[in-house]
Amino acid sequence: MNSLYMRYLSFALLCGLVIVAMANAAERDPLKPRVPEGDRAAAQKMKNPVAASADTLAKGKALYEGKGACIKCHGPSGAGDGPFGKNLKPSPRSLTNGEWQKSRTDGELFWIIKNGSPGTGMVSLIPSDINEDEAWHIIHYVRT
Repeated sequence: MNSLYMRYLSFALLCGLVIVAMANAAERDPLKPRVPEGDRAAAQKMKNPVAASADTLAKGKALYEGKGACIKCHGPSGAGDGPFGKNLKPSPRSLTNGEWQKSRTDGELFWIIKNGSPGTGMVSLIPSDINEDEAWHIIHYVRT
């Protein structure tokens, strides 16, 4: 009987640990839009005014890794595993998720960079850290 009790107790503890791990999962719904519903339509209509080019991507990369400080939370590859992001709940969005890339417009990404992401650690970067033109360069870079 004691052995049976220990098995049930072990199973219950294991289930509890799984639930806690799932609750702290990196990103609960990676496809969920972060632009509030009232602003989403206008954000989706915005087009990137910066032409894509090798120079644009190089500048976007430099801004991502430097002045924009994106790398600190999103990590070097954009997977959301940067050193500052490890303590954020929810964790930073993975910019490498192909489904997410297809489901979000450049305008939505711009809105998040400009206004921050409600309910997350993503703060507004415009105009405090970067300007609008620089944000568009970063968007080109994260799309690569």
